[in-house]
Amino acid sequence: MSNKNKDDCTRIIREKLTNRRFIHSLRVAEQAVTLAERFGADTQKAEIAALLHDISKEENEQNQLKIIKEFGIILSVAEKKENKLLHAIAGAAYIEHVLGVSDRDILNAVRYHTTARPGMSVLEKVLYLADFTSADRDFDGLEPIKRAVEQGMDCGMMEALSFSLRDLAQRRRVIHPDTVDAYNQFALCQ
Repeated sequence: MSNKNKDDCTRIIREKLTNRRFIHSLRVAEQAVTLAERFGADTQKAEIAALLHDISKEENEQNQLKIIKEFGIILSVAEKKENKLLHAIAGAAYIEHVLGVSDRDILNAVRYHTTARPGMSVLEKVLYLADFTSADRDFDGLEPIKRAVEQGMDCGMMEALSFSLRDLAQRRRVIHPDTVDAYNQFALCQ
Protein backbone atom coordinates (compact mmCIF):
# COMPACT_ATOMS: atom_id res chain seq x y z
CA MET A 1 0.00 0.00 0.00
CA SER A 2 0.98 3.59 -0.42
CA ASN A 3 2.21 5.61 2.52
CA LYS A 4 0.03 8.47 1.25
CA ASN A 5 -3.67 8.82 1.92
CA LYS A 6 -6.42 10.62 0.02
CA ASP A 7 -6.00 13.86 1.98
CA ASP A 8 -2.22 13.89 1.45
CA CYS A 9 -2.62 13.33 -2.28
CA THR A 10 -5.37 15.91 -2.66
CA ARG A 11 -3.25 18.52 -0.90
CA ILE A 12 -0.20 17.66 -3.04
CA ILE A 13 -2.02 17.90 -6.37
CA ARG A 14 -3.90 21.06 -5.29
CA GLU A 15 -0.49 22.73 -4.98
CA LYS A 16 0.94 21.35 -8.23
CA LEU A 17 -1.96 21.52 -10.70
CA THR A 18 -4.15 24.17 -12.26
CA ASN A 19 -7.77 24.12 -11.17
CA ARG A 20 -8.86 22.39 -14.40
CA ARG A 21 -6.32 19.58 -14.00
CA PHE A 22 -7.05 19.33 -10.27
CA ILE A 23 -10.78 18.85 -10.97
CA HIS A 24 -9.93 16.28 -13.65
CA SER A 25 -7.81 14.34 -11.15
CA LEU A 26 -10.66 14.37 -8.61
CA ARG A 27 -13.13 13.11 -11.25
CA VAL A 28 -10.73 10.36 -12.34
CA ALA A 29 -10.38 9.34 -8.69
CA GLU A 30 -14.17 9.11 -8.32
CA GLN A 31 -14.42 6.98 -11.45
CA ALA A 32 -11.44 4.84 -10.42
CA VAL A 33 -13.09 3.99 -7.10
CA THR A 34 -16.32 3.07 -8.90
CA LEU A 35 -14.48 0.85 -11.39
CA ALA A 36 -12.31 -0.67 -8.66
CA GLU A 37 -15.40 -1.67 -6.70
CA ARG A 38 -16.96 -3.17 -9.82
CA PHE A 39 -13.90 -5.01 -11.10
CA GLY A 40 -12.29 -6.09 -7.82
CA ALA A 41 -9.33 -3.75 -7.44
CA ASP A 42 -8.25 -2.16 -4.18
CA THR A 43 -10.32 1.05 -3.94
CA GLN A 44 -7.75 2.91 -1.82
CA LYS A 45 -4.96 2.16 -4.28
CA ALA A 46 -7.22 3.14 -7.17
CA GLU A 47 -8.02 6.47 -5.53
CA ILE A 48 -4.35 7.24 -4.75
CA ALA A 49 -3.19 6.29 -8.25
CA ALA A 50 -5.95 8.35 -9.84
CA LEU A 51 -5.32 11.43 -7.72
CA LEU A 52 -1.61 11.31 -8.59
CA HIS A 53 -1.82 10.15 -12.21
CA ASP A 54 -1.31 13.60 -13.76
CA ILE A 55 0.97 15.05 -11.10
CA SER A 56 3.63 15.90 -13.71
CA LYS A 57 1.23 16.77 -16.55
CA GLU A 58 1.66 20.50 -16.24
CA GLU A 59 5.42 20.47 -15.73
CA ASN A 60 7.28 21.73 -18.76
CA GLU A 61 9.10 19.18 -20.90
CA GLN A 62 12.49 20.24 -19.53
CA ASN A 63 11.40 19.51 -15.93
CA GLN A 64 9.85 16.20 -16.94
CA LEU A 65 13.08 15.17 -18.66
CA LYS A 66 15.10 16.30 -15.63
CA ILE A 67 13.13 13.98 -13.33
CA ILE A 68 13.41 11.12 -15.81
CA LYS A 69 17.18 11.58 -16.12
CA GLU A 70 17.69 12.10 -12.39
CA PHE A 71 16.21 8.70 -11.63
CA GLY A 72 18.03 6.86 -14.40
CA ILE A 73 15.07 6.14 -16.64
CA ILE A 74 16.00 5.35 -20.23
CA LEU A 75 13.39 6.49 -22.72
CA SER A 76 12.37 4.43 -25.73
CA VAL A 77 12.44 5.90 -29.23
CA ALA A 78 8.67 6.51 -29.08
CA GLU A 79 8.95 8.24 -25.71
CA LYS A 80 11.71 10.51 -27.01
CA LYS A 81 9.59 11.44 -30.04
CA GLU A 82 6.26 12.01 -28.29
CA ASN A 83 6.51 14.47 -25.42
CA LYS A 84 2.88 13.81 -24.37
CA LEU A 85 4.08 10.47 -22.99
CA LEU A 86 6.62 12.03 -20.64
CA HIS A 87 4.21 13.10 -17.88
CA ALA A 88 3.29 9.50 -17.02
CA ILE A 89 6.92 8.41 -16.83
CA ALA A 90 8.04 11.49 -14.87
CA GLY A 91 4.94 11.27 -12.68
CA ALA A 92 5.62 7.67 -11.66
CA ALA A 93 9.26 8.54 -10.90
CA TYR A 94 8.22 11.60 -8.91
CA ILE A 95 5.68 9.80 -6.76
CA GLU A 96 8.12 6.99 -6.09
CA HIS A 97 11.32 8.92 -5.42
CA VAL A 98 10.05 12.26 -4.13
CA LEU A 99 6.73 11.39 -2.49
CA GLY A 100 7.93 7.97 -1.31
CA VAL A 101 5.10 5.88 -2.76
CA SER A 102 6.51 2.35 -2.92
CA ASP A 103 3.51 0.30 -4.06
CA ARG A 104 4.52 -1.12 -7.44
CA ASP A 105 0.91 -1.50 -8.63
CA ILE A 106 0.19 2.20 -7.99
CA LEU A 107 3.45 3.19 -9.68
CA ASN A 108 2.70 1.03 -12.72
CA ALA A 109 -0.86 2.36 -12.94
CA VAL A 110 0.49 5.91 -13.12
CA ARG A 111 3.34 4.94 -15.45
CA TYR A 112 1.07 3.20 -18.00
CA HIS A 113 -2.11 5.28 -17.75
CA THR A 114 -1.31 6.92 -21.09
CA THR A 115 0.07 4.08 -23.19
CA ALA A 116 -1.32 0.96 -21.52
CA ARG A 117 0.82 -2.16 -21.85
CA PRO A 118 0.41 -5.92 -22.19
CA GLY A 119 -0.11 -7.79 -18.94
CA MET A 120 -1.77 -4.92 -17.10
CA SER A 121 -2.98 -5.51 -13.54
CA VAL A 122 -6.61 -4.86 -12.66
CA LEU A 123 -5.54 -1.59 -10.99
CA GLU A 124 -3.68 -0.48 -14.12
CA LYS A 125 -6.76 -1.16 -16.24
CA VAL A 126 -8.98 0.65 -13.74
CA LEU A 127 -6.88 3.81 -13.96
CA TYR A 128 -6.57 3.61 -17.75
CA LEU A 129 -10.35 3.34 -18.12
CA ALA A 130 -11.13 5.88 -15.39
CA ASP A 131 -8.98 8.46 -17.17
CA PHE A 132 -10.98 7.87 -20.36
CA THR A 133 -14.44 7.82 -18.78
CA SER A 134 -14.37 10.25 -15.85
CA ALA A 135 -17.31 12.63 -15.49
CA ASP A 136 -15.33 15.59 -16.85
CA ARG A 137 -14.56 13.87 -20.16
CA ASP A 138 -16.41 14.83 -23.34
CA PHE A 139 -15.02 13.84 -26.73
CA ASP A 140 -16.22 12.19 -29.94
CA GLY A 141 -15.95 8.46 -29.40
CA LEU A 142 -16.53 8.51 -25.64
CA GLU A 143 -19.95 6.84 -25.62
CA PRO A 144 -18.80 3.57 -27.26
CA ILE A 145 -16.02 3.34 -24.67
CA LYS A 146 -18.47 3.89 -21.81
CA ARG A 147 -20.85 1.25 -23.23
CA ALA A 148 -17.96 -1.19 -23.62
CA VAL A 149 -16.88 -0.63 -19.99
CA GLU A 150 -20.45 -1.46 -18.95
CA GLN A 151 -20.04 -4.82 -20.72
CA GLY A 152 -16.81 -5.56 -18.85
CA MET A 153 -13.28 -4.46 -18.17
CA ASP A 154 -11.68 -6.23 -21.11
CA CYS A 155 -14.39 -4.97 -23.48
CA GLY A 156 -13.68 -1.47 -22.21
CA MET A 157 -9.95 -1.91 -22.69
CA MET A 158 -10.43 -3.16 -26.24
CA GLU A 159 -12.65 -0.20 -27.14
CA ALA A 160 -10.38 2.36 -25.46
CA LEU A 161 -7.26 0.94 -27.10
CA SER A 162 -8.99 0.80 -30.49
CA PHE A 163 -9.99 4.44 -30.08
CA SER A 164 -6.42 5.40 -29.12
CA LEU A 165 -4.88 3.64 -32.10
CA ARG A 166 -7.37 5.19 -34.56
CA ASP A 167 -7.00 8.65 -33.03
CA LEU A 168 -3.20 8.58 -32.98
CA ALA A 169 -2.97 7.22 -36.53
CA GLN A 170 -5.44 9.83 -37.86
CA ARG A 171 -3.41 12.60 -36.24
CA ARG A 172 -0.14 11.08 -37.53
CA ARG A 173 1.21 10.76 -33.98
CA VAL A 174 3.74 8.24 -32.70
CA ILE A 175 2.09 5.09 -31.37
CA HIS A 176 3.93 3.59 -28.44
CA PRO A 177 4.73 -0.13 -28.91
CA ASP A 178 3.15 -0.85 -25.51
CA THR A 179 -0.18 0.44 -26.85
CA VAL A 180 0.03 -1.80 -29.90
CA ASP A 181 1.05 -4.78 -27.78
CA ALA A 182 -1.77 -4.16 -25.30
CA TYR A 183 -4.27 -3.92 -28.15
CA ASN A 184 -2.96 -7.16 -29.66
CA GLN A 185 -3.22 -8.94 -26.33
CA PHE A 186 -6.90 -8.03 -26.00
CA ALA A 187 -7.60 -8.75 -29.69
CA LEU A 188 -6.11 -12.23 -29.38
CA CYS A 189 -8.47 -12.99 -26.50
CA GLN A 190 -11.59 -12.14 -28.51
